Amino acid sequence: MDLETLVDQFKAKNMTAFEKLYEMYKESIYGVIYNIVRQHDIAEEIMQDVFVKIWNKSESYSKDKGRFFTWILNISRNAAIDTIRSKTYKTEKQNLNTDSFVDIIETEDNLDIKTDAIGIKQFVSKLAEKCKDVIELLYFKGYTQSEASEKLDMPIGTVKTRNRNCIKDLRDLVLN
Repeated sequence: MDLETLVDQFKAKNMTAFEKLYEMYKESIYGVIYNIVRQHDIAEEIMQDVFVKIWNKSESYSKDKGRFFTWILNISRNAAIDTIRSKTYKTEKQNLNTDSFVDIIETEDNLDIKTDAIGIKQFVSKLAEKCKDVIELLYFKGYTQSEASEKLDMPIGTVKTRNRNCIKDLRDLVLN
């Protein structure tokens, strides 16, 4: 079954279509979320919430506005960023024990495998170095544009322009 048909069935609240889409995207979505929150339990919880949210808001997806995976990815990324900015998360982070840090260090090597389930890193690696840096911070590490501006030591306007241009270049690579 092609993706467009699957998405149409999903929008019509077909549970089988939802399950297939979940299986297709769960590793990629988990990887992106984990890359931002750096905690397995929280990443799992956010991922489950994201899939519930896309089920409940399935009618809001429009193929005219972009690809289905991009829609899910943006919802996931925003949910992860909202979580790390929340007061509850910040309070819990202050109370982490050393076991949590050991786990983070031990599993970070496998992160690329989880975030690259759809092969996007292969396309990102073909971009100019200035694009790789911006995309890595904004999309794989969950930085805001102002945080990326500080990290890269460049004006925020430059980060925004570079992001827009680099995403366009990435889209051209993926679609051609």
